[in-house]
Amino acid sequence: MAAKLRKGDKVRVLAGKDQGREGEIVSVDPKAGKAVVDGVNMAIRHTRQSQNSQGGRIPKAMPIDLSNLAVIDGNGKVTRVGFRFEDGKKVRFAKTTGDVI
Repeated sequence: MAAKLRKGDKVRVLAGKDQGREGEIVSVDPKAGKAVVDGVNMAIRHTRQSQNSQGGRIPKAMPIDLSNLAVIDGNGKVTRVGFRFEDGKKVRFAKTTGDVI
């Protein structure tokens, strides 16, 4: 199945404790159906001090389900994603404006 959400997309959280917050997708795990969004669904990880890092309580973005994310179009509004063929290539487009994402 084609990926409607990809790394680098600007998204808004639709449900959960971070509802309404926006961020950029850092990574996507299509098999698990989850994505890591920068600054959303943060958790505190306690890390031990090592030669490379200071250690302590470090905030880390945790994965969020893809169904709870929606792409933001060029106008800053939430949109659904569709697919169409342009010049023999399959492209994603915003359903609200029709612009290619």
